[in-house]
Amino acid sequence: MKKILLGAFLFCLTIQVSAQEYNKWSLDLGGGAHEIINPLSPGYETGPLSLGQASLGVRYMVNEKFGLRLDLGYNEFKEGKNSLPFRSNSYRVNIQGVLNAGSLLKFSSWTKKFNLLFHGGMGLSSLKTIAPLDNGNGEKIINLMFGFTPQFKLSNRVSLFLDASAILHDKQNFTFDGAPYTSERRIVANIFNTSIGVNISLGKNKANADFIKNEEVFVNGELEEIKKRLDFAENEIANLMVQKAKEGNINKEAIIIELDNRYVKKGEVVPSKYANVVTNSNVDFIRKLLNSGYMNVYFDLNKKIVQKGSLNSVNYLIQFMKDNRNVSALLIGYADETGEERQNQTLSENRAKGIFDILVSAGINPSRLSYAGGGEDKSVTKKARQFARKVTFKIN
Repeated sequence: MKKILLGAFLFCLTIQVSAQEYNKWSLDLGGGAHEIINPLSPGYETGPLSLGQASLGVRYMVNEKFGLRLDLGYNEFKEGKNSLPFRSNSYRVNIQGVLNAGSLLKFSSWTKKFNLLFHGGMGLSSLKTIAPLDNGNGEKIINLMFGFTPQFKLSNRVSLFLDASAILHDKQNFTFDGAPYTSERRIVANIFNTSIGVNISLGKNKANADFIKNEEVFVNGELEEIKKRLDFAENEIANLMVQKAKEGNINKEAIIIELDNRYVKKGEVVPSKYANVVTNSNVDFIRKLLNSGYMNVYFDLNKKIVQKGSLNSVNYLIQFMKDNRNVSALLIGYADETGEERQNQTLSENRAKGIFDILVSAGINPSRLSYAGGGEDKSVTKKARQFARKVTFKIN
């Protein structure tokens, strides 16, 4: 039990550290078409989705879910096919909040390439009409802007995006063709922009905030419960050491066995079961630990031989499957991102096959086992690549 708790705590710390190591800054450049909704004088129109708009954005993600964006934009308007001639342009700057909907909705559970952002904010626009009526230096208008941005990941640093945004002007005094706007001045849906562009992640880290993988360590408060039990176990160790010292009998192995027998949830103890392995926990709790990655098998760089420190995990699974003959296991091998991706795929399969062979040699019926190569585990950072070289268990 002590080994499980310590392993769980270390794994949680690894995920917590790796989750912080991603690029928070990014730059995006886009351009495309637009349409004026209103106001225009009678006889004037732009036509549907006329070309002539561009934007530059600088974004900072506070975390993988929320961020801020500085938006600089330009629109150039001219008459459509059946319109009287006119020319005008608009410059804008605004600050927007950004919501990473892909992270909130856990897109990473079903795709590695697609993501979705929502954005909205306010700023200042400058609208200048050139023809048929020139309004001089133009007018300054408060703008509101909101929209959504689907993304497609090309690489760890570059992604393509589409964007659909509405720009609203507050109390615009002139129409886009330069005539005085005599209607009641209010916030109106003036411009609709559609863009295609590229987003570039800035920073030294490989991952970026938009496509950071969602990692759920334990659900329904079980992670917090494990941390509490770990703290309690440390106190138990200290108390046992004092007690054994007074008795003149300090035996580390005996202390660990005593902890394993003592430190379990109520109702989990099954006499003599797993007494010399790891734990006395019940089947459901063990299955959760195995499926959550707390008893992985780890490997050295470019090796398919199990690390000596991971043999206990293999022995634990063997014992568990012998004592519960109705369960089956899927073994999934992984490699880190060092080397060629095709070679790492093969290495991950060989690692899973190696554990499969060990279990079969130990007497587990091969019909209860299956294995697969998961390729490169890209969820960990460069500093934690030793945790990517592994085989995980999925117990059914």
